[in-house]
Amino acid sequence: MRWQGRRKSSNVEDRRGGGGGSRARKVGGGFGIGTILIVIFALIMGKNPADLLQLFNAGGGGAVATAPATNTNGPVTTGNTAEDQLAAFVSVVLADTEDVWSELFPKHFGRQYQKPKLVLFSGETVSGCGMADSGTGPFYCPADQKMYIDLSFYETLKNRFKAPGDFAMAYVLAHEVGHHVQFLLGYTQQVDKLRRTASKAQYNDASVRLELMADFLAGVWAHHGQKKRRFLEEGDIEEAIRAASAVGDDNIQMQSQGYVVPESFTHGTSEQRQRWFAKGLQTGDDSQGDTFSANPL
Repeated sequence: MRWQGRRKSSNVEDRRGGGGGSRARKVGGGFGIGTILIVIFALIMGKNPADLLQLFNAGGGGAVATAPATNTNGPVTTGNTAEDQLAAFVSVVLADTEDVWSELFPKHFGRQYQKPKLVLFSGETVSGCGMADSGTGPFYCPADQKMYIDLSFYETLKNRFKAPGDFAMAYVLAHEVGHHVQFLLGYTQQVDKLRRTASKAQYNDASVRLELMADFLAGVWAHHGQKKRRFLEEGDIEEAIRAASAVGDDNIQMQSQGYVVPESFTHGTSEQRQRWFAKGLQTGDDSQGDTFSANPL
């Protein structure tokens, strides 16, 4: 992806590194989120972590966190050249999403786009949805309208999920921005209500549809971003498609437990995730991404 020399977003909070960093202190009888492998994998692509955090707090004592040291003026230089370059990269991608959605929202939804914040952290940090650590994976928190990413996830994507490449990471971030778009449009709130009123099967189905819509919206961003910036290079689309496939529920369950349980899916199959991203990329038409009405999905 061509990104060097372009605008970086100012909506980045960098909590990495020294001065207290983003480390949070856990106390009481809680347990590490990173110990529940299948739940971690289910959350990898940014599902609202409220379900997991409720389980975490139910362990007794909850968690007390120290306030993180934060730089709100964009990515800082930590001395880790590779990670600092990745921080600059995601800041440029975030700026691209801001440009695309700031243009589309007035035209298609009759309102201004409210830009989300991106929080970069190392190890652990505190979000409006509770505590998060590197094992949680990237996620969007509706409570504070911020996205959280430990940049070590890039290595996880490359090594564990065999989905390397900068545009694979761009897809991940664009998916999280898609969740912010859904929040602004009210889809997130509708699905959240189902958690209290619907059966587990109904809620899982709605969760899958929400995630696939976020994949579609990531594709919409790529479509319009390419028109505006011509940032795609050879192999970029394949990188994103490979990443979408890698984080399909069926693929993750097969890798982690050796068999697939479709009724437990919360994000969609590899095929579904690829297809909805590709549809957004090909059409660029946000009106074609109503996964809640799609049948079959």
